[in-house]
Parts: sequence; C-alpha cells; structure tokens
Amino acid sequence: MTATHRPLQAKLIYNAMAGRPEESPPQLASILAEMQGRQILPEVYVVLPNSRVEAAVHSAIRRGINLVVVAGGDGTVDSVAGAMLGSSATLGIIPTGTRNNVALSLGIPSDIAGAVAQLRDGHRRRIDVGYVRSGRANRCFLEAATLGLLSDLYPAADDIQHGDLAQIGNLLATLVSATASRLRMILDGSKRLDTTAHVVLIANMPYLGPHFQVAPDVSFSDGRLDVFVYSEMSTVDLISHAVQSTGGAAVEDTRIKHYRVKSLTIHSSPRMPVLTDGVPHGQGSVRAFVRPRALAVMAGAAMDSKPEASLASDGAVTSHA
Repeated sequence: MTATHRPLQAKLIYNAMAGRPEESPPQLASILAEMQGRQILPEVYVVLPNSRVEAAVHSAIRRGINLVVVAGGDGTVDSVAGAMLGSSATLGIIPTGTRNNVALSLGIPSDIAGAVAQLRDGHRRRIDVGYVRSGRANRCFLEAATLGLLSDLYPAADDIQHGDLAQIGNLLATLVSATASRLRMILDGSKRLDTTAHVVLIANMPYLGPHFQVAPDVSFSDGRLDVFVYSEMSTVDLISHAVQSTGGAAVEDTRIKHYRVKSLTIHSSPRMPVLTDGVPHGQGSVRAFVRPRALAVMAGAAMDSKPEASLASDGAVTSHA
C-alpha cells in the first residue's frame, strides 16, 4: 500500500483479553501493520487485569492526542468512551470482541483492515450518550440500559456465549422463577405511565446482546432515548421475540410500548435489577437521560446522521463542504 497521508498520532487501547485471547499476539501485529500502512502512529496501551484505562486515555488527551482507538469489545469501548466525554478527541474502533454491537451500529467493518481504513476514510460524527442514575451510582451507556428480566438473565447468557454451557441451568431457573413488576414511569418530567412488565429497555443504539435488533428506527443522533416497555408478555413470549429478532430484522409486536424521551424516571415493585451495557447497576428507582452529541466517533457512511467532519493528518477536525 502506498501511503498518501501525512503521519497521524493516535492512542491505541488494545484489549488482549477480548475475543479469543490466544489470538491476541498476531492480532495486535496485524493492527499495527495496517496502521503503519495508513500512516497512523499508535502509542500502544495493552489492557490487562486492573489496568487503569481511563487514566491512560486522560493522559493521552492532555498530551494533545486527538484520536483514541479502541481494539476490543463493547466493554472496552464503553470504558474508553466514558473517559473521553467532555473532550474534543475522537474515538476510533477496531472491533475484536465477542459481540461488537457498537461497531455494528456505527457501520464499522468487522475486519481489521477495513476498520483501520475507516480511521482515515470514515466520517467524524457526534453521537448521543445515555446516562443512568440509580441510588448514588451514575453510569453512561452507548448501547442500552435494561431493567428486569434481561438484567437477571445477562450474566448467565454472557457466560454461555463465551462457552460456559454449565450456565444454561441457571438461565432456565431464572426464567421459570421470573415475576413481573409494577411500574410507575415519568417521561420527560410530566407524562406518567403505570403498567406491569417483566422488562424495560432504554436504548441508545439499535443492537445489543447477540446482535439483537431492538428496532430499526432507534437513533443515536436524535437527542432522544428509545424506551421499550414489554408489557402483557410472558417469559415464553419474550424468548420467542428475542429469538426472532436475533441476527435479523426486528419483529414488531403491539404489546411492546415504544416511547422517545429526553429523560425518564422509573419506580418498580418488586424492585427491578438494572444493567447498563452489561454492567450491574443496583436495583430500584432509576433516572435515565440523554446527553445529545456528547461523543465524537469515526464511523461509516451507513449511519443515521450526516457526516460532520473528518480527521486531518494532525488529528484536528476538518469540515466537509
């Protein structure tokens, strides 16, 4: 490949534990080779247990690095994105994890060569970020926050997807014992809803879990969160809906109530467990809200918003005519 760009400095956050750890040495070598071919000069930070990823990102941004690239899965992307909020730096993604829903939603190629090429040839766009407050804990999310049965099922389902089939029994036991909760919801500070449901899903992106498409019109650039209340659905109904929506188009169901909001408050009884992008977030009352256009990303053309700019060779922002 003949380089046509001036050198671009970047911070590469590489998670050696994402995907298949045994493949990480040749994978990192491939990423570095592709970056070299694109005249991207990475300062590499390898994520290991107890690594201080946020501190590494903050340090890079303070030193003037404007492109922070994550090679890892959705969890690593979330950690880095959270550290970048409020900065002018741009997030790049090389999807090497198990699910890579953020990359899928952003139109980022699944192969290393394509993802690295997009760091140069993609579009710089600003996307919305969701926030959840539960008790004293606050957490941002890119994909979704869930309340109820999905939050209960996630740990076992995640272990199964990573090969621990012994968790199938725990997953089935959770399904059998699940009970619906009474919900009192306040949308945008004024509209009140009272209902009963096993699941509430607060989505910022269209995909989560094993490429489960929540709905085709979920947008991460409209300044709203998409709230789905799965009312009047049994656990069997929920499983059927999830199976039909995995790896393909979302399936419409009139029992699923869909709202678009800037903020909402949820009180549940019995108290529902809360999960934000796969991370447990306590139980009980929840307040969620959106921060519009809070994060800059390098993304593909198949996104739901117009391109804002691209990165110049020094990492600065260049507007498109």
